[in-house]
Amino acid sequence: MTPKLTFSGTTLKELKAVVQLEESDAFTAAWVKATAIALTPDELQQLDRLKSHLVNEKLHLLNEATLWARAIYPMLLIAEQGNVRAWSEVPLQARYAQFEIEGVVDGVLGRSVAGRLEAPYLTVVETKRGVENQNPLFQLYAQLLAAARLNWELEQSEPQTLFGCYTIADSWTFVRAVVTQLESDRPHLQVESSKEYTEKNDAEIILRILKGIVSHFLNQQNQPPLTSVL
Repeated sequence: MTPKLTFSGTTLKELKAVVQLEESDAFTAAWVKATAIALTPDELQQLDRLKSHLVNEKLHLLNEATLWARAIYPMLLIAEQGNVRAWSEVPLQARYAQFEIEGVVDGVLGRSVAGRLEAPYLTVVETKRGVENQNPLFQLYAQLLAAARLNWELEQSEPQTLFGCYTIADSWTFVRAVVTQLESDRPHLQVESSKEYTEKNDAEIILRILKGIVSHFLNQQNQPPLTSVL
């Protein structure tokens, strides 16, 4: 029987059973380069309004739906460019040679066509509270695997490079994923994590990273191959 992984329940042991996993931190690499990306006056104005709604809030006391609506999703909306749109509550399902993977993603930035999501580029996990919940990083890895497979089915190219992040209150931690050997029995998943950024203190950096990710894929659509800041 083909193993089926679900985003919300995926463990490190289950991931290592089906993929070759390579993890590292990249605090001074691609994420730092993203700080050079320019923000427009309109984007800076939108950030100021967003931060003004957060500055006096006790964010760790807000429920998850309120946090998502006030802090996380508005940032994704500001990062929209071209045909890349922000989405919430997105179901993803993918099949590899030796396993299936599925679930619902809290948020996505991806290529949209005719009012539907065609290619997920960035997946977002809003960390759930309570001791019964899983490590958000493994949930994010599972989502990235599903997104990589779906994007591969569209363009049949390797490696598949895409991005993710998990949020805790107003903090964001980004992951860059490179997936190869997608048709093998055990695909290879290489991931690099950023440092943690908070919207109250690092809103401009968060938006620059998001803009860099979106620009990477927009340029890839128009003129592959691309040498990107990410």
